[in-house]
Amino acid sequence: MKRYYEMGKLDEKWIKEYCKGNWEKCVRYQLEEEGKYHPDWMLPDGTIDESLKSL
Repeated sequence: MKRYYEMGKLDEKWIKEYCKGNWEKCVRYQLEEEGKYHPDWMLPDGTIDESLKSL
């Protein structure tokens, strides 16, 4: 997420709401805690942003 944000490809709302806000509701965080795979282009709410896939 940080890389996409720094590239200007990800809106700051994702960082504020999930990374610096209620990070426990971040689907990416939950999957990582469970040791489960998630693609880098998965957003914190669990949706997949295919436009990030090619970056």
